[in-house]
Amino acid sequence: MVEHGDIRVVHRGGSKINFREPVITNDSSFLLCASGECVKVFSTSTEECIHDLRGHTDLVTGVLLKPSNHLQVYSCSADGTVRLWDFTDGILIKVQLDSCIVFAFTVPHPTLSVMHLLTKGKDEKLFQLVAVHLPQSGDQLVEARELSAVLSDVSSNPAAITIGRGGEYFASAKGLQLEVYFFRKQKSYRFSLKEGNKKGGRNTFTCVACHPKDDCIATGHEDGKIRLWRNFNHKKEYTYTTLHWHHSAVSSLRFTPEGTNLLSGGVESVLVQWRYNQESQRDFLPRLGAAITHITISPDGALFCTSHSDNKITIIQSCVKVSAVIQGLVKGESVRTDLMVDPRSKAMVLNGKPGHLQFYSLQRDKLLYNLDIVQQEYIHESGLQQFEVVKAAFDASGNWLATVEERKQKAAELELNLKLWEFDEQTQSFVLNTTISAPHEAQITAMCFCHAADSQTTMLVSTSKDGHFKAWQLATPARPSWSCDFVGAYHGLVPKCCCFSADGSLLAVSFQEVVTVWSPSSWELLTTLSQPPGAIRDLCFGRLSCSKYLLGTTASNLLCCWNLLTCSCKTNCILEHLHGHQPAAVFVFKPSEPRPLFSHKAVCSGKVTRAVFAPREDMLESCEESSQWLNCSQLYFLTQYMDLMTFITKAEEDRLMASSKQLVIDDSVAMTPFYLLLGKHRQQQQENQDTLSTLSAERTPLPQGSVAIKELLQTPAHVLPSTSFLCSMFVQSLLISESKHAEEEMESEKEEEDSEGEMESSTSRPREASLAGHATETAALALTKAQARELRRVKKLDHSWLSGLLDS
Repeated sequence: MVEHGDIRVVHRGGSKINFREPVITNDSSFLLCASGECVKVFSTSTEECIHDLRGHTDLVTGVLLKPSNHLQVYSCSADGTVRLWDFTDGILIKVQLDSCIVFAFTVPHPTLSVMHLLTKGKDEKLFQLVAVHLPQSGDQLVEARELSAVLSDVSSNPAAITIGRGGEYFASAKGLQLEVYFFRKQKSYRFSLKEGNKKGGRNTFTCVACHPKDDCIATGHEDGKIRLWRNFNHKKEYTYTTLHWHHSAVSSLRFTPEGTNLLSGGVESVLVQWRYNQESQRDFLPRLGAAITHITISPDGALFCTSHSDNKITIIQSCVKVSAVIQGLVKGESVRTDLMVDPRSKAMVLNGKPGHLQFYSLQRDKLLYNLDIVQQEYIHESGLQQFEVVKAAFDASGNWLATVEERKQKAAELELNLKLWEFDEQTQSFVLNTTISAPHEAQITAMCFCHAADSQTTMLVSTSKDGHFKAWQLATPARPSWSCDFVGAYHGLVPKCCCFSADGSLLAVSFQEVVTVWSPSSWELLTTLSQPPGAIRDLCFGRLSCSKYLLGTTASNLLCCWNLLTCSCKTNCILEHLHGHQPAAVFVFKPSEPRPLFSHKAVCSGKVTRAVFAPREDMLESCEESSQWLNCSQLYFLTQYMDLMTFITKAEEDRLMASSKQLVIDDSVAMTPFYLLLGKHRQQQQENQDTLSTLSAERTPLPQGSVAIKELLQTPAHVLPSTSFLCSMFVQSLLISESKHAEEEMESEKEEEDSEGEMESSTSRPREASLAGHATETAALALTKAQARELRRVKKLDHSWLSGLLDS
């Protein structure tokens, strides 16, 4: 068994981009957000990811622009460090070590030497706000030793903590209490609300925002109300006004830079814009797709940005229209469809937003599109049972997609729909072909297509808790349609999973602890296989040289391997021994060998929820036996935090690092696919120019290489002589002196006479032997001295201007 070796675990994306509030740069060109252990830099115009700022070793918990330098950004992490980046070049500038885990930044303080962080106090259950004095040091690695607590027992939600006008005070809300801390007075005022009112409203604070110019604090509450607090510098004379539109909790509040408007958002997926001091006037931007979790405004007020619960960031132009959408990997309540790979687009497919399947590009770490399966409007209301996509499967060619959606209500029976989707070449998407209502009488437990390449018909098998499995066959008369071809059962047991062999000649269906093998051509039960106690959870046939093996995992964490030729079974207990000790371990087996080819323990923090093999576009040429299983495909796995990880070899990692260093990006142009294509075209042009320069290396130097032109280009403009003098000097540099030309002619004549003498002496005897045979050829090749001299002169002329003219 090989452990690790030259194989690395790398992060491939998929992390949450809505974990913390993003920031927009001063010129509104870039958006920066925390994403797993890195900070992503997006272009606000093209939606493309330009940089991944990597260096943290744990979850990034906050991003903050440096007030004194608009090209630099701070990032804090649970690894206890605060890092300073140049986000335009993706360069790490400084690392600041803190003695505590940083959970978030707060709004920047006007004092550039002080930074406020959200950390845990001495009591691990309580959070506190601390001020960190930034050391003035030129070293890249510094340690912050001066930490002072500002507020204790604050909320763990960064949206409930903010700084007031000009950095005069802090506002913090937790539970039913609002606390305002004044820096100059070193004094706090606390204001409390009752738990509920007569109408049953919930007054718990959810978020806080401070007006940039007036002494006004806006607070959001669980019952959907917004309160505007004034005169809070007096304990008894404070006042507040109430605004109400949201029907559920207000998740985010933000004032515009000038303070003329207040933005609010919540579960309704609507951005509400309130006019300050004219709160009866409101503007709405509805149908943003998912619940709003964060609101950000650019420093110039030109762009608004909303983060959503479906791992999406929407960029809005002044609350008028949506200009860009940055979509990450959508995290549903659970990945019930497992991970799949679309045979056509090679995209990873899994549950997306409610009622959809998401197609996610593994190479670009970007959502390609969502496929609406349920085709019903989703209602954002807690406790409401709605249709959910629970199963999905592709056929081998990617022409057909099968999905199962279900809805279970308390006072009603289970609703099931089996849908068959056909790929449309014109629209390049899947189109609904057949809908089968109530395909089974109970929940569908598994579903698979027959993947035989030479199969005459397309077949789908589904298993259900009703004790039956059904075979659905495609009929193609005038229009393709699906119908039930066979219904099977085994002694009233419940089938759990099913799988076709590689050639489609066998179908394996597990019934609790028994595996049945069927012939799809005649639907004859060929044999039954038993194994040690424990229900079968998964089944899979071997391929190529291992096609005679059938693999299965059990509820007791055993890996079983049946030889279909001898009907013998071998079990591997390695999974059972590791259960409960290694939360995230990966083992790679070859069916014919009991010992793993590769193993990797603790591949990530937390648990591995799903995994899938994705085929490679280009095969690797690996000579190491331990990494040959990565030559044709790549293993991707998903963590419980929706981080997408994969295994790569050290050579592949070095090649990717080298290629990333060779890519030079212009600061004024965002890195888009079109720009990369243009850069490749420019690289080809540069290679062509290098080839031409190599071919013309022996030619006369071009005029731009002269000393006069170098002086003209390198001399500062304010010390250059008059233009008339420069013009005459430039023209003289282009002229060839007569003396030099005469010397060249004399040298060429001398060389010609010497070469003629050598040729006469060396060819005298061959000429005597074959004088008659070569008389005609010699006469045709003979040139006079004047003609030879003219030919040499023409060869020395520079004709590169002609190739440049043709290229233009």
